[in-house]
Amino acid sequence: MEIVEKEVLSLEQKEALCQLWNNEYPEKLSYKKTEEFDIYLNSLLNIKHYLLIDDANEIKGWAFTFLREDEVWFAIIIDDQIQGKGKGSLLLKELKKRKNNLNGWVVDHENDIKKNKEPYKSPLLFYIKNGFSICNGTRIENKKISAVKINWKR
Repeated sequence: MEIVEKEVLSLEQKEALCQLWNNEYPEKLSYKKTEEFDIYLNSLLNIKHYLLIDDANEIKGWAFTFLREDEVWFAIIIDDQIQGKGKGSLLLKELKKRKNNLNGWVVDHENDIKKNKEPYKSPLLFYIKNGFSICNGTRIENKKISAVKINWKR
């Protein structure tokens, strides 16, 4: 597998990433159409994409960084078929090479369901293992998501 950095995604890549997002994130966060997903991506400032591509040239993971309120934020999604095999850590290592500070939202409970009706497993322990701190006083709570802020500093 290789990591490919992109600033601009092709339509085919956006469709694959939308499908990955919908498959792996809680169902409440899914997008019905690629166009809606594209609107979300276009709303982010200074976005950089890191695609994890397998030998068959398929996207198996994705990380992206962007600016929000003068802070660098990120998200990572890994195909469940390769979770637990170090690929998320590999993508994080790539982000850490390029940034001095990363912020993210992490679902910190096991109450959400994925599109395939399987439970969404919180990745909080993964991030702690990879050197992130939990910002306990900072949460996002709305109809779509309940999450805690995490932060990593060099």
